[in-house]
Amino acid sequence: MTLASTTDEGSPVSSHRRQAIEQGTGEAPLRNLGQRLLDASYLEGDFLLRSGRRSKFYLDKYLFSTQPDLLRDIAAGLARKLPAYEPFDILAGPELGAVAIVTAVSLACDKPFAIVRKGAKGYGTDKAMEGRAESGQRVVMIEDVVTSGGAAIMAAGKLREAGLDVLALLCVVDREEGGRATIEAEGLTFDPLFTATSLSIKKA
Repeated sequence: MTLASTTDEGSPVSSHRRQAIEQGTGEAPLRNLGQRLLDASYLEGDFLLRSGRRSKFYLDKYLFSTQPDLLRDIAAGLARKLPAYEPFDILAGPELGAVAIVTAVSLACDKPFAIVRKGAKGYGTDKAMEGRAESGQRVVMIEDVVTSGGAAIMAAGKLREAGLDVLALLCVVDREEGGRATIEAEGLTFDPLFTATSLSIKKA
């Protein structure tokens, strides 16, 4: 199976960030990353998605985000996209699936991050977000797999309610099932590392 990445290879990257990125990509930055992702996480069957739709395939994000080599290289690929959104202040990722990925991207690009909760936890600080995020800061969101985009939009809404300026949403895989239109309708740039098409996934 021949795979094509949607990563932008031409963006300028500062020297200290480039070193972190190159350590995770090696000589072939993303040439075989898509295949490795599929080998680790692609499942076939009858699956109910978060969106309420049923699907004959499933990308189990926990099977790729819990493998150090895959997580490192995915984070490096996403980090390569970030210079296009400078200046920005922080990254943000919704719990639970995106937490490992946004953490790894933060380490690769040396930017702080916030975690957006599905709901206030009801004890302790009772925050809807964890981490240092201040009104007026510019944010790039990181997601795992996008289907309809509903969960991402909910997280972006919480960031905006807190006074943050959400610029873009980067994700590992876009299943190409309406998420892009939903996200862009909210005024966000949508920038996936891979799509179902670039991974040669047949959805029928």
